[in-house]
Amino acid sequence: MSGPDWFPAQPDGGPAAIGPQEWLRRRLFERRMAILTGPLDDERAGEVGASLMTLDASGDGAVDLQIDSTGGSTGAALALMDIVDLLGVPVRAWCTGQAAGPALGVLAVCAHRALSPHARVHLTEPRVEWEGSARLLEQLAAAHADQWTMFCRRVGEATGQDTDRIRRDADHGRFLTAAQAVGYGIADEVVAPDARIERFPGRPIGFRPR
Repeated sequence: MSGPDWFPAQPDGGPAAIGPQEWLRRRLFERRMAILTGPLDDERAGEVGASLMTLDASGDGAVDLQIDSTGGSTGAALALMDIVDLLGVPVRAWCTGQAAGPALGVLAVCAHRALSPHARVHLTEPRVEWEGSARLLEQLAAAHADQWTMFCRRVGEATGQDTDRIRRDADHGRFLTAAQAVGYGIADEVVAPDARIERFPGRPIGFRPR
């Protein structure tokens, strides 16, 4: 049985042949793109990091990273930031929704940082919850404090801001508009609404009127 008629079969192995998610992944890979959406936890950082490293190994051109992410952990953000720093090709970030908390650090360390006009940046320390003995909780709290200090320092280096200011603004949960984020040093430009639309070849995906 063939797939739904809104995923028409393609001669080169389209959505009906391989499934819509795999088809989209391949098209993004062809365009040297990766996507960071949802909470930036360890699993998501690993997936995005693997995509970036694979794209780095597959060519010499820049890689585009689309960001719309809130929540997650400081440790996951630092791991992904390290990958961005160590790649042999530049990463161009484009925030289309929010870069809140951990994702803000990933945006900040990219070689070029663009924001959509209505994108928002939120400086905030991620919430953490632990269970265990008093000694274990003390160790976890100390490790988190060290990671948060390193995160603020890395963001400060990438934006030209003082580390203490990054920490203070995060303590207050400061929101920045796209234009304010450029002035703060988190982004380089605000892009026009249609400046970075990626159009895939073939028939459009979606429900067709009958």
